[in-house]
Amino acid sequence: MSINLNDFSIEKAVSSFSDGSLSVKDFVKESIDFFEADKNSKIPLNAFLELYDDVISLAEKADEEYKTARENGKDAVAELLKKKPLLGVPFAVKDNISVKGKRLTCSSNILQGYVAPYNATVINRLVEAGAIPLGRCNMDEFAMGSSTEYSIYGPTRNPIDRDYVSGGSSGGSTAAVAANQAIFALGTETGGSVRLPASYCGIYGLKPTYGVLSRWGVVAYGSSLDQVGLLAHTPRDIALPLSVLSGTDFYDDTSCNLPESETLCDLQALSDAEFAKLKIAVPRQFEQAEGLDKDVEAVFNSTKKWFESRGAKIDVVDLPVLDASIASYYIIALSEAASNLSRFDGIRYGNRKDPGTGYDDLYVKTRSEGFGPEVKRRIVIGNYVLSEQMSGKCYKTGMSVRSRIQNDIAKLFENYDLILCPTCPTASFKLGQKVDNPMEMYLSDLFTTFVNLARIPSISVPCGRTSKDNPSASNMPVGIQFAGKMFSDAKILRIAQNWENDHPNCGYPLSKEEN
Repeated sequence: MSINLNDFSIEKAVSSFSDGSLSVKDFVKESIDFFEADKNSKIPLNAFLELYDDVISLAEKADEEYKTARENGKDAVAELLKKKPLLGVPFAVKDNISVKGKRLTCSSNILQGYVAPYNATVINRLVEAGAIPLGRCNMDEFAMGSSTEYSIYGPTRNPIDRDYVSGGSSGGSTAAVAANQAIFALGTETGGSVRLPASYCGIYGLKPTYGVLSRWGVVAYGSSLDQVGLLAHTPRDIALPLSVLSGTDFYDDTSCNLPESETLCDLQALSDAEFAKLKIAVPRQFEQAEGLDKDVEAVFNSTKKWFESRGAKIDVVDLPVLDASIASYYIIALSEAASNLSRFDGIRYGNRKDPGTGYDDLYVKTRSEGFGPEVKRRIVIGNYVLSEQMSGKCYKTGMSVRSRIQNDIAKLFENYDLILCPTCPTASFKLGQKVDNPMEMYLSDLFTTFVNLARIPSISVPCGRTSKDNPSASNMPVGIQFAGKMFSDAKILRIAQNWENDHPNCGYPLSKEEN
C-alpha cells in the first residue's frame, strides 16, 4: 500500500496499527524505501548514516502483538497500549546515543568500529514502550558544531533546500524528521544543538529541563550542560515520548522526575482564560543583538503580536548578564569537553593508531588522526583554560557568570511565565559559508546558550519563513523559542500546542512530492 509518512502523527500511527488498517512493517518499510531512494539520489540528504538491520523483524513482532491483542478484543488492545503506548513507532537516534549491538561513532574517526555494549536509558525506556530504533543519524563530530558539517560522513543537508545546512549538532536527527523519514527523533544538545537545527529545518525541537532525561549511555561533551532532546512535527509528538522518557535513573545522579508528566500523555493547549493570564518577558539584549536578520526579526514581531492577540502580556526586560552568556558557555563547555574527551586514547576502545614506539606515541597519533579540526580546536582551548598558566581563573569566572545567569533567570520567572526570543539570529546558511570561520559559527548559538546555563526547558517553534527575496536565505524556516522556568516542560509544550492549533501543520514543511 502507498503511505505518505507526512500524514501520520504518533497518535494516528498507533491508532492505525491497533485497528489493523496499517501494519507496522509497511510503515517501517516506507522509511526504509525513502532512505534507500534518497541515498541513491543526485544530492543525498545524508540524515541517516544507516538503518538498523533488525528493524523489519522488530516491526513484525509489533504486528504480532497487535494481532494477538485484537483477537482478544478491544480491552486487550487498550491494555497493550497502556503498557506500550509507542508500540511500533519508529524513531531516529543521534550517533552519540548507545544502542546495544549497534555502531556508535559520534561521527568521528576515533570511534570507527566501536559497537555499543548496552542501551542508553532513553533507548531502554522507548523500547520498553514499544518504540523501534530505526537507525543512526549524522551529527557534528562529538556534537561540536552548529551545522552538521564537522562530520567524517560529510554534511547533512537541509531538506527545505539542499544547498543549505540542516543546523547542528543534531542535524541528522532533525533532517530525518523534517524530511518525513521518521516521526520523531532523539537529539542531544549542550548549547542549542536541538533547537538550532529545529529552527533551520522548520520543525519543533525541545530541550527539557536539565536532568529530566537521563544522560546515561550518551557520550559526554559538557556534562553540566548536556541534555537529550526531542524533535518532531508537533508538540504532541514530543509530549508523548517525553512522558515515557522522563524520570529518575539509578545510573544518572543528575536525573530527576518531571512534575505534571502525566499531562503529557494527552497534551492539551492552554484554555483561553489560562492563555490570557500569561506574562511574557522579551530580553532587550536579544531584541537589540547585532547580526539579527531582518526577516527573523519580522517573524519574531509577528509571533509577539499573536501572543498579544490571545490576551498575553509582553514586557521588554533588561537582563545584562545575557551579554556574557555566549562567553561563559564556551569557557565551561570547552573545559568540560577537554576533560571528557581525554578518555579517547586508543587504549581502551575506538580506532587505535600504534606506531609501536610506546604509549605516549600511540596516544598522540591516535588522537591526532582520530579527531577532526573542530574537536581539536575545542580540546586545545579547553585545556588552555584549565592550564596552570590560567590557574583556573577563567573557568571560575565562567562559572560565576553562570551562577549569575541562573539566579537572574530564576528571579525573572517569579513574575513571568515565559521568555520569548528568536532561536537563532539568522535562518539557515549555505553549506561551507561558515565552516572556516569558527567565531561566526559559534555566534549561531547566541540566543540558545543561556537556556543550558540556566538549566531551564525551551522549545523551538516553527513560526515563519524568510522572505523569498532574502539574499542569504530565501524562503527558509525561522524558529522562535519559548523558554520556561525549571520543570515547566509541560507548560511550554501546551503553549506550543496553542501555536500549532492556530497555525495547523506549521511543523510540516515538506510534502512527499516536495521531498
